[in-house]
Amino acid sequence: MPAFDISETDDHIVVRADLPGIDAKDLDINLSGNVLSISGEKKKEQEQKDENHYSIERQFGSFCRTFTVPAEVKEEGIEATYKDGVLRLKIPKAESAKRRKIEVKQV
Repeated sequence: MPAFDISETDDHIVVRADLPGIDAKDLDINLSGNVLSISGEKKKEQEQKDENHYSIERQFGSFCRTFTVPAEVKEEGIEATYKDGVLRLKIPKAESAKRRKIEVKQV
């Protein structure tokens, strides 16, 4: 199961996932309300018939992770990048979820 980090800034929710060996076209990302689903598949390479395997530790197959996003978010404006096996999602917060500073007036 891939490792995920979810963090928050004043304006965005940021999701990072370590997905080495997965092709970007094999990722499926969906957001419905505040529920984020990420699934993908790491496909098995063709085995060489003339190789004798002594140890096989790499895992292949599909995964699906679902998270509840910790703030109200906008579905438009989401940025998704995938570089060096790391998926990064930057999800903008809804205006109602952004932190606002309240000024105190001296009377």
